Amino acid sequence: MTPHANSALLAKLYRSIYRIRRVEEEIERIYPTDKIKSPVHLSLGQESVAVGVCAALHKDDIVFATYRGHAAYLAKGGDLNRMIAELYGKATGCARGKAGSMHLIDRAAGFMGTSAIVATTIPQAVGYAFAMRYRKQDTVTVVFFGDGAVEEGAFHESLNFAALKQLPIIFVCENNLYAIHAPLRDRLAGAGLCARAQSYGIPAKRIEDGDTLALHSEVSLAAAEIRAGRSGPHFIEAMTYRYVRHVGPGDDLFLKYRSQEELDAWKAKDEVKRLAAMLGAPEAQRIRDEAEKEIAAAFDFAEKSPFPSPRELEENLFHA
Repeated sequence: MTPHANSALLAKLYRSIYRIRRVEEEIERIYPTDKIKSPVHLSLGQESVAVGVCAALHKDDIVFATYRGHAAYLAKGGDLNRMIAELYGKATGCARGKAGSMHLIDRAAGFMGTSAIVATTIPQAVGYAFAMRYRKQDTVTVVFFGDGAVEEGAFHESLNFAALKQLPIIFVCENNLYAIHAPLRDRLAGAGLCARAQSYGIPAKRIEDGDTLALHSEVSLAAAEIRAGRSGPHFIEAMTYRYVRHVGPGDDLFLKYRSQEELDAWKAKDEVKRLAAMLGAPEAQRIRDEAEKEIAAAFDFAEKSPFPSPRELEENLFHA
């Protein structure tokens, strides 16, 4: 059952989820023009996971995410102008136009970055959480990853270490049922993803249907327990679904790895529409109008921003 939510929380969640949905729809619309200089992995359909989780965090809490990171970046408070400029390869981007969609970062918002390599941000997040525990700082670290990452050794090593050291971290698995085109049912043996975490003594909870409010409630409880020193790591399996292809915009049903019926079933319980209905038409429309102005301004900012100078090729390099 969906937890009760007051109007202020509903407005906050709807503002975040609608904004992310529309940003990604604009990216999908513009991508074929080649103005966006980076491959994009869209979160269309999966927005509720990032929104429900990040709305339960403090500003100084830390988030790591995957290459499908637009939603987490924006939900944690990442700068929209700098994100779109980064996709355009512009000097005003969050990584000065050098990184693109798969490597977003906004340290001021507590968003520590994304990676194009599956599961690599999981041990990075565990390392950050270890540093927070060592320094006795009241900071919760969250790491997002897909169901495919659970099959990587880094996942198991990280959970084992986090459990041993009782680290202040929440592992959030965005289970969209497929690792690219490979269905989870063909890849997973045993009792399921939560059982993997429970085998290390980590409390684990599965949230069905991408329920934004249930995710917000569960993360709020987990974070409160961590801050109070009553627990170490937590694991959340968030069931969700990707509406478009694995990489880039557009439909991929022609590949036959999933069905129209399955896609339609998930779209029928779309969280953007559900939250709008719960909030009420006048307030939802007001939020949509504000978001549309902000999104239009962000794309205009990216269009008008300069490309990096050739000197950028020689800056921010590491050498021994």
